[in-house]
Amino acid sequence: MSALVLRPVTDADEDFLYRVYAGTRAEEMARVPWDEAQKQDFLRMQFAAQQAHYRKHFPEASHDVLLADGLPAGRMYVDRRAAEIRILDIAVLPEARRQGVGSHFLRGLMKEAQAVRKTLSIYIDETSPSLDLFRRLGFVQAGGNGISCLMEWHPAAK
Repeated sequence: MSALVLRPVTDADEDFLYRVYAGTRAEEMARVPWDEAQKQDFLRMQFAAQQAHYRKHFPEASHDVLLADGLPAGRMYVDRRAAEIRILDIAVLPEARRQGVGSHFLRGLMKEAQAVRKTLSIYIDETSPSLDLFRRLGFVQAGGNGISCLMEWHPAAK
């Protein structure tokens, strides 16, 4: 991937954002004994609930599409707070994973956090394979609830 850029989400991105969301749940859906229509109904309902939650509880958050070589490859939602930058969600399409897309945008947020001297944080499911990526980037576990871990990255002192 040569060109990796962000662009704000638009209404026209709804189907793409759903596809990204469904991609994050693919392994889980493979294990349930539902037919494809039931799975799609469930995923659409969960996606709508997640989007409504973000809009209600984080109205000032940025919602961006991750572009790789001009093509949508993922999404990133970020809430910039007084004392921290909270990644609400970052997800990459299955076919774009392990190509440096997520790492690139996370490093960009790390540079931003360094510049403004704020902690960068995210809650991640304890079973998520992306935990390894966050650890490699220097995030440390700062809490958890048995389901998800609060991972934080702290800027180095200047």
